[in-house]
Amino acid sequence: MSEPWPPVTVLADEVRAGTRSALDAVDTALAAVDRADGELGAFVVLDPDGAREAAAAVDAAVARGEDPGPLAGIPIGVKDLEDCAGLPTSHGSLLYQGRAPVAADSIHVARLRAAGAIPIGKTAAPEFGTLSWTRTKAWGTARNPWALDRTPGGSSGGSAAAVAGGMVPLATASDGGGSIRSPAGFSGLVGHKASYGRIPDPGPLDSMTAVVGSLATTVADAARHLDVAAGPDPRDRTSLPAPGLSYEAVVEVLATAGLRARWSPDLGYAVVDPEVAAVAGAAAAVLAGAAGLDLDESPVRLTDPVTTWLEGGSLDMWLALEDGMWPGVADDLTPFSRWVLEQTEAAPVSSLVVPARRRAVLEREVGELFAEVDVLLTPTTAIPAFVAEGPPPAEIAGQRVHPAMATPFTMVANLCWNPSTSVPAGLSADGLPIGLMITCGLHRDDLCLRLARLLEEAQPWPRTAPGV
Repeated sequence: MSEPWPPVTVLADEVRAGTRSALDAVDTALAAVDRADGELGAFVVLDPDGAREAAAAVDAAVARGEDPGPLAGIPIGVKDLEDCAGLPTSHGSLLYQGRAPVAADSIHVARLRAAGAIPIGKTAAPEFGTLSWTRTKAWGTARNPWALDRTPGGSSGGSAAAVAGGMVPLATASDGGGSIRSPAGFSGLVGHKASYGRIPDPGPLDSMTAVVGSLATTVADAARHLDVAAGPDPRDRTSLPAPGLSYEAVVEVLATAGLRARWSPDLGYAVVDPEVAAVAGAAAAVLAGAAGLDLDESPVRLTDPVTTWLEGGSLDMWLALEDGMWPGVADDLTPFSRWVLEQTEAAPVSSLVVPARRRAVLEREVGELFAEVDVLLTPTTAIPAFVAEGPPPAEIAGQRVHPAMATPFTMVANLCWNPSTSVPAGLSADGLPIGLMITCGLHRDDLCLRLARLLEEAQPWPRTAPGV
């Protein structure tokens, strides 16, 4: 089956060379949205006029002999937690639905625009990005192109549905506890959570776990995105220095033979569907062979990051509200958001001490782990995609679990600031994507992406859902 889009790297270079027009790419994307989004619910607002105007500007630059940039003419979706000039930001909430368009891009979106990318609209996200599925009072339910009764994940669920559904070849995403990688795992995509600070994203620095990024269909596309987006900005005191390399180049050449890797199906605390563990474990073995890794399966025992992340995350929710909103807006909130605010409204500052200490223990444990190994390989999620309307199941492999344990692996890299990439590992017996997660030591985005590329070469995956 032919793919609906060439890779971003190919399409952008065609636009730069004048062999394909940006306007054609935008019109193709808008037509795809018109055909498919009624079922998928990936987009919450579109800007066809603005997108066509931007495409005409890219084509005019090419006609003048100018280079519009490495993402020239690429139609993208922008996650509805991130500002995109000329479009509203609703945060997936009735509280912000219907507000005026914002005046300025986020740093991330501005860099993508400057590289020639063209936003066509905003993609759905759960309220304030809090859930691992995408259903809101404001916009309804986003669905997985692989199976419409399943979720594309959260909180970047709309972006995952848009890319896996062939509507756009690239979409922005963000990841505070797995919100890039879980949708990538559920939807058969490449999702790279960059090192904390690799892509500047100033804002309330509360839990300090979230990064912005993208969802793509190839590793080279994810690498080109990171080349455009990475680099310091004085408005973000946590932003890292320029990496001093091209990720798109490195994914083809970085030496990996002899690096130490460890496979863990559970990290010592998770309950995992046996089929997921088997498929991801097989992909880990393929990767180890392709990359020449020294792979071991020594037990990994970490302080439970799910509990740590959940206990420390309530401040994020309070910062999502404007002064004076609570409690008058309680009825407009989704049940989870309301519950968190009600449970923590009267909590003393001392309640933050236990999760802070637990996080410090986890950071030390993860640091000790990466003194022993270069790469940690796990499943991306504990189960394949669950029902679109949520919530996640409370039972996995016959054991009762907290619903957050459907996605128990991703939070480690958020809490400890490691780079981490989800790549397609294979399919379940029901034909649902299963992801392999590649997590590396601090600042080693290059290694994560190189290993992802090696698996892509050894075990190619379908770039979009069947039938797109």
